[in-house]
Amino acid sequence: MATTTSPVPSAKSDQGGGRSSLRSITLLILPLVLLAGVLALIVATDGGLGDRDTPPIETLNIQRITLPEPGLIELEVVNDGPDPITIAQVMVDDAFWQFTIEPGNTLDRLDSATVAIPYPWVKDEAHAINMISETGVAFPAEIAVALQSPQTDTESFTRFALIGFYVGVVPVALGLLWYPSMHRLGRKGMSFVLALTVGLLVFLTIDMWEEAQEVGLTVAGAFDAPVLIPAIVLLTVAFLTLFGHLLRQRIGSASGVSLSYQIATGIGLHNMGEGLAIGTAFALGEAALGVFLIIGFTLHNVTEGVGIAAPLVRNRPRLYHFVALPAIAGAPAILGTWIGAFVYSPLWTTVFLAIGIGAIVQVVIEVSKLILRDQQKADEPAITWSTFGGFAAGLAIMYATALLVSA
Repeated sequence: MATTTSPVPSAKSDQGGGRSSLRSITLLILPLVLLAGVLALIVATDGGLGDRDTPPIETLNIQRITLPEPGLIELEVVNDGPDPITIAQVMVDDAFWQFTIEPGNTLDRLDSATVAIPYPWVKDEAHAINMISETGVAFPAEIAVALQSPQTDTESFTRFALIGFYVGVVPVALGLLWYPSMHRLGRKGMSFVLALTVGLLVFLTIDMWEEAQEVGLTVAGAFDAPVLIPAIVLLTVAFLTLFGHLLRQRIGSASGVSLSYQIATGIGLHNMGEGLAIGTAFALGEAALGVFLIIGFTLHNVTEGVGIAAPLVRNRPRLYHFVALPAIAGAPAILGTWIGAFVYSPLWTTVFLAIGIGAIVQVVIEVSKLILRDQQKADEPAITWSTFGGFAAGLAIMYATALLVSA
C-alpha cells in the first residue's frame, strides 16, 4: 500500500520567505527615507542658497475682532507668511497702546495668537488698529461699529438657539405642510415638483459656492482655500454616494424616504451656513443686518420643505418622519448661529460650506436619476415642458426669495 507524505517546509524556505518580505519592506521605505533626507537638506540650506540677505516675508492674517467687555479689544491672528513674525507694537486710533499676546509675541508659520488690547473703545464709533512687527511692517484692522460681542452665557446660547430654530426648523416644517396637496398630483404634476426640487437645489449649490469662495478669501493664504473647496466637494459627493448605496440596501431602492433624508441632510448643511452668517452679523455688532437676515432666510427656507417632501409623495411615511426631517434640515442653523456668534473660524466655515455643496450636488444627482427613470417608464424624454417648467420655477423661486436677503 503506497503512502503519501505532505512536504514539510524547510527552514531554508522559511528564511528565504522572510528575507524576501524584508527586502520588499526595505524597498518600499527606502524612497521615503531618502525623500525625508532631501527635504531636511533643503530646509537646512534654504534651498541651497545659504543665508539670505533679503528681509523676511511677513504676512499676518486677522481672523476675528471681538469686544468681549468694555475697555477690551481682542484680535485673533494667524501668521500667514513663510517667515516668523514678532509683533512689537500696537496702535489704536493713531496712538501706541499697551497689549498682551497669548501664547507669545513671536509667531512661526501658521501659528495663531490672541492679541488683547486694554483700550476704552466707544460704543457705536469706529476704531482703527495697527499691529507693527519688529521689522516695521504694519498690519491694519478696523472696527466699523464698536458694540460689545455676545457673551458665552446661558441666556445668549438660548437666544441664538431660538434664532436658529426660527430660521431653520420652522420654515422647513411649514413647507412640509404642502405634502397632502402634493399627494393628489398626477404623474406630470409629480414630474414638475421633482424638477422644481432640482431647481431649488441647483440654486442652493450656486449660492453656497459663491459664499464659500467669499469666505475662503478671508482664510490664511497658506491653506489655499480656493483649491480646498472643490477637493472637499468631490470627496463629499463620493462619500455620500457610497452612503446612499448602503441606505438603499437597507431601506430599499424604491423608497423615497432615504432620498428625502439625503435632501434634508444637504439642506441642513446649507442652513448651517445661513446660521453662521446671522451669528457673525450679531458678533460684529451689526444687529440690523442680523434681523434682516433672519427675516429673509425664514421666507427663503419655506421652499426647502417642498423639496424634502417631493420624494415622499409616492410613499405613506410614518408621522415621525415629518418631525425628523425638519429637525435634520433646520437644526444645523442653530449650530451655525452659535459658531458664528462665539467661535467663528473662516477656515472651518469654508470646510463646512464645501461639505454642504458636495451633499447638495449628490442629492441633485439622485433626484435627477429618479426623474429620468420615471420619464423612461412613461416613454417620454427626460426634458419635457413639465420637467423644464419645474426646474425653471425652482430657480426662479429661490432667486426671488434670495433677493429678500441680499436686497
